[in-house]
Amino acid sequence: MTTTLRFDNIGKVFPGVRALDSVSFEVKAGSVHGLLGENGAGKSTLLKVLGGEYQPDSGRVLIDGDERRFSSAKDSIAAGIAVIHQELQYVPDLTVAENLMLGRLPNSVGWVHMRESKQYVRERLNAMGVDLDVNKKLRQLSIAQRQMVEICKALMRNAKVIALDEPTSSLSHHETEVLFKLVHDLRAEGHALIYVSHRLDEIYELCNGATIFRDGRKVASHDTLEGVSRDTLVREMVGREISDIWGYRPRKAGEVRLEVRNIEGKKLAEPTSFSVRSGEILGFFGLVGAGRSELMRLIYGADSKKGGEVLLDGKPIKISRTGDAIRQGIVLCPEDRKEEGIIAIASVSENINISCRRHSLRAGLFLDHKKEAQTADAFIQRLKIKTPSRRQRIRFLSGGNQQKAILSRWLAEPDLKVVILDEPTRGIDVGAKHEIYNVIYELAERGCAIVMISSELPEVLGVSDRIIAMKQGRIAGELTRAQASEASVLDLALPSGHPKKTQPVAA
Repeated sequence: MTTTLRFDNIGKVFPGVRALDSVSFEVKAGSVHGLLGENGAGKSTLLKVLGGEYQPDSGRVLIDGDERRFSSAKDSIAAGIAVIHQELQYVPDLTVAENLMLGRLPNSVGWVHMRESKQYVRERLNAMGVDLDVNKKLRQLSIAQRQMVEICKALMRNAKVIALDEPTSSLSHHETEVLFKLVHDLRAEGHALIYVSHRLDEIYELCNGATIFRDGRKVASHDTLEGVSRDTLVREMVGREISDIWGYRPRKAGEVRLEVRNIEGKKLAEPTSFSVRSGEILGFFGLVGAGRSELMRLIYGADSKKGGEVLLDGKPIKISRTGDAIRQGIVLCPEDRKEEGIIAIASVSENINISCRRHSLRAGLFLDHKKEAQTADAFIQRLKIKTPSRRQRIRFLSGGNQQKAILSRWLAEPDLKVVILDEPTRGIDVGAKHEIYNVIYELAERGCAIVMISSELPEVLGVSDRIIAMKQGRIAGELTRAQASEASVLDLALPSGHPKKTQPVAA
């Protein structure tokens, strides 16, 4: 088996940060090589070097033994490389077909042949087993569907080297199965694949070997994963033992803190009601499109509700927009951190302080910059956000560290009563997940009511005190922690006739 791709002593330095330090490993043709490490360990930086977005300060990239230098993404693509990034790269106002054919639309004398493009895209999607409407604009699709578009875009380039960065972080169970089949097929066809994931079950199912990063360095590499335990990989990733990632901490729930009565919205099939107690963690599970996020957006004032009411501590409250919810002590961490969570051009400090800035005013007029700096520094330390300083623009942080900054934003609110977390650990490493779960338990122990949406069933089972399953825009059932199992929750969440297979377990 010949070597298709080799990284030889790759180094990359940003102001105040050594992102990659003499990284070397190889990926052979017809193999899938796992890339593991905590958020900020350097995995995405290496893929950006491979994709031509960054140029290495030292070292070489070799393809089939020949050194290649990429000054742009165009050079990388021309060399037969496709990189699917964790943060999606798409044009929201173009259709599925236009996004998939971007840069290579068939044309003559300046006229684009869209009918021909659409037919070609339909045929390729059908061959891959992907069901997408080629005429829909990307902004009309769910996060999972946009992720599939990005994956298909790379596969349609017929690249010989394909790198996937957290490709299943937003996919449904069915879409994950489609992706796994595609990866198996590509490996059998002789492609070389790099697969980045925090879900160890995926690594064991798909990868021949794996390389582990920590703080920009390669700390271990395994040519085969046979005989390599999960505990070994976790220890290599985080530098310590984590025997129980969930670390569930039982506590006594108080009175009902948040009650939702007969709330109605465009994407809900019927008026919906539920409640959550002070100190309780209520998990919401369902397939992509089940209505979980839509329900929370109605409660939070991000979308307009058509009917129903929200009660806080037994009293009806009026929430017409998100600011009303925040002032009442109700906050939401959104699923799509890139579009709805971070302010990309602002600093880490500004992103942490933006919602609680009203508490940092002197005489109601002047910002207390010293107080904001102290708040930012405290949460950077508490949640172990990897950043050169609080002044760093948040867009330069890894996805997981951006997520920690968003969570810090709400933790900085002094009068929290209800915390809604929509996919809080999407794209986050095992060590950071453990830290975030501890923060969730601390909030519950303080008396906050926690509502957590997750597409990872083991996470819902591991962290929640009670679980609500949604299906096709309505609540399908409710289970206590003692009643809940993978089978019982899936039985509620899956449409009739859908195969009840358990989901991959996150690391």
